Amino acid sequence: MFSQDPIEWPEEVEILIDRLESESAERALSRAERALMDVYETVPVLESEDGLHEFWQSGVDHQRIINSFDLIGATTLVDPLNASRWCGTRSEDRSDYSETEADYLATIEEELPAGLEELTDLVLEFIEEELG
Repeated sequence: MFSQDPIEWPEEVEILIDRLESESAERALSRAERALMDVYETVPVLESEDGLHEFWQSGVDHQRIINSFDLIGATTLVDPLNASRWCGTRSEDRSDYSETEADYLATIEEELPAGLEELTDLVLEFIEEELG
């Protein structure tokens, strides 16, 4: 689906994520910390070939993750996530979609690259404002 390279997070993001992963075993993460983890963990799914379909078929708390993207200011990703909610009612096999559904999902997924492109800057700004 993507012609762009996967997001390469800046070192400061990677270090913070590693710290939060180790601390999460010892304490509950704050909402801002959880939001950062949700976004970081969800990006590879959105970058995958099945993107939104895979997201809705995963066993995560979908609404919390959408709220996490919203919390960090990634509204260009919140919109396609919300618009593709209906994928969660489908079987795991993407080939079950009708041609109309497949076309509609492809149209929604066209919004993802632009949202992912701005994500690094939004995450860095969020870290500075909320976790800095």
